[in-house]
Amino acid sequence: MSTKKIVLLICLGWCSLGFSQNEALFNEATELYNNGEYSSAIENYKKILENGEHSSSVYFNLGNCNYKLNAIGPSIYFYEKALLLDPNNKEIQNNLRFAQNMRLDAIEEMPKTELSRIYNAIVGMFSSDQWAYIAVGLIFLFVLAYMAYYFLRSANQKRAAFISSIFSLALGSVCILMAYLNHQQYKNDDPAIVFSKEVQVTSEPNNNSAAIFTLHEGTKVNILEELDDWRRIRIADGQTGWLMDNTIKPLKDF
Repeated sequence: MSTKKIVLLICLGWCSLGFSQNEALFNEATELYNNGEYSSAIENYKKILENGEHSSSVYFNLGNCNYKLNAIGPSIYFYEKALLLDPNNKEIQNNLRFAQNMRLDAIEEMPKTELSRIYNAIVGMFSSDQWAYIAVGLIFLFVLAYMAYYFLRSANQKRAAFISSIFSLALGSVCILMAYLNHQQYKNDDPAIVFSKEVQVTSEPNNNSAAIFTLHEGTKVNILEELDDWRRIRIADGQTGWLMDNTIKPLKDF
């Protein structure tokens, strides 16, 4: 047997072993959760993350465990991470709303124009990867329809195949654009969750600066700038300020 084949078999063996270990940990954690042993279930789910598997189901279950333990910050944090991987999951969205109701901060979002809401709804309908997969499928349909245009003999069939190919190509192009816009939106957004029970947001990145507002555990912020151990953040109502980086936990850390 060649060296390449041996290496391939070893890699496949490790992948298979890792998958079976994670599956066993997941099943055990689910059983612990059902028995009310939420802290033990959290340990198992975190072991899965340490093994390199980041899935919406693992983060969702971590959110559920922390919610049961009344851990506001961690529950919101893990629900938000689950939504990053599965943005249209209604169950995650619903549980996140329950967790958000436990927060002390009630921050009203800045009003958005109708056009902005429609744009965000369309671009955010799928993740950038999902938009890309749809685009690939449509381009594949375009190729099939275009080939059919050349091989079909009937004029009506050729016309239908040509129209289908153009339609598939146009939709595929739109999906590629949506994937790009979604990815850009994802890159420009750097969300984090406040983990401290209470934190003073200051006007400048130093301990002598005056506090301009206070945030509490579980509030979502967007990181705008970094300076040493300080982070400049913006909250939903548009207010900005500085806080220490150890008071928040970024969501895009996988």
